[in-house]
Amino acid sequence: MARKRRRSGGGSSANKKLPLKQSIPLGIQHVLAMFAGNITVPIIVAGVFGSTTAEKIFLIQMALFAAGVATIIQTVGIGKVGSRLPIIQGTSFAFIPIMLPFKAIGLGAVFTAAFIGGIFQIWIGKMLKPIRHMFPPLVTGIVVLMIGISLLKVGFMYAGGGGWLLNNKPEFFGSGNHLLIAFTVLIVSLIAHQKGKGMVSSASILIGIIAGYIVAMLLGMVNYGKIASADWFAFPMPFQYGIDFVWGAVILMLFMSIVTTIETIGDISATTMGGANREATDKELSGGIMADGLGTAFASIFNAMPNTSYSQNAGLVAFTGVISRHVGTIAGVILILLGLFPKLGGIIAAMPESVIGGAAIIMFGLITAAGIKLISQSDMNRRNLLILALSLSFGIGMSLLPQFVAHIPDFGIKLKLLLTTGLIPAGLLAFILNAALPKK
Repeated sequence: MARKRRRSGGGSSANKKLPLKQSIPLGIQHVLAMFAGNITVPIIVAGVFGSTTAEKIFLIQMALFAAGVATIIQTVGIGKVGSRLPIIQGTSFAFIPIMLPFKAIGLGAVFTAAFIGGIFQIWIGKMLKPIRHMFPPLVTGIVVLMIGISLLKVGFMYAGGGGWLLNNKPEFFGSGNHLLIAFTVLIVSLIAHQKGKGMVSSASILIGIIAGYIVAMLLGMVNYGKIASADWFAFPMPFQYGIDFVWGAVILMLFMSIVTTIETIGDISATTMGGANREATDKELSGGIMADGLGTAFASIFNAMPNTSYSQNAGLVAFTGVISRHVGTIAGVILILLGLFPKLGGIIAAMPESVIGGAAIIMFGLITAAGIKLISQSDMNRRNLLILALSLSFGIGMSLLPQFVAHIPDFGIKLKLLLTTGLIPAGLLAFILNAALPKK
């Protein structure tokens, strides 16, 4: 009976409507947490595909617009589609390895394949209930744990100044200014979270980011050119790159749909565990996966990369304790406005990545902790310990030593790169071992 009460309480808290004076800042907080990641993917893809500056701006705009619509599909729901949780959608990094090999065939083929992959993921979500037992807390916990571990490096990369600085001007990476900004965000967030009450505690990350932004302005590290160059209004255009069916691209997208489904299960589980101290229900998982797929299909129509749930926002829910889906809906509306009014997005894009880095260190650490919490719900007998040990060994081991898989054939899908992500080998191995090893 206690278990049922926890589930019910979690559901009611997800449906709780907060006053706009609270929910709007909390929604902005969610947007700030995922903004850098959401625009990074189209920037990377635009560079590889040789897009013009105008095309790059267009792809960023579409990424913001599509993420907003996908988030609202997730939080509001359409019939059985949607988790009705504060799951924030954004462009997925996981698809980059399979998109890049197809630069010769163009973005039209990529978006067409992504649309088919999204429809396939909707089907997976619809059929989830009969196979739900194959994703016990042990498996989902390992996925969540590996999501957190794989993101820890990203958090510190942001804190040090960002990936571009690390790769192009490493002598400036981790400079005093960047660390000052990052730790200002981190310390102010912690103080607001621990000492503040009510809204101050809930919006602690936003308060920390504002403090970091001010420090960045005082240090002359805000790129005002990004604000000045952005248009005031830009209308989204569907099918800008046409429709181009390529079998190879489709097969890879179908494969990645399965991979991102496992990741989405982990994010939803991390959200309910961190925000409501409970496991996700079958309805939430099924609806969330279908929304993930529908978001990807919609994004492909509007020239945006495949969408997925964002793990950093699951960490934000855990940090604030606010699991209201209506806050997520507001975040979705803000993302749509940023896509329609690029000048607004320019204000966020103008701040150095170290501002986000200070917040990311907290949020990504909390995702890791949520994974540990999920795993702890399982009976740690010899069988489950073996599953945990092997999954983490291969996931962490191959990510730390990518040379281990240097001689494995790619089979046209950048297999070596996928195996070194940490998340994919750990998640797939946990799933396989849980299904194969006899339960005693």
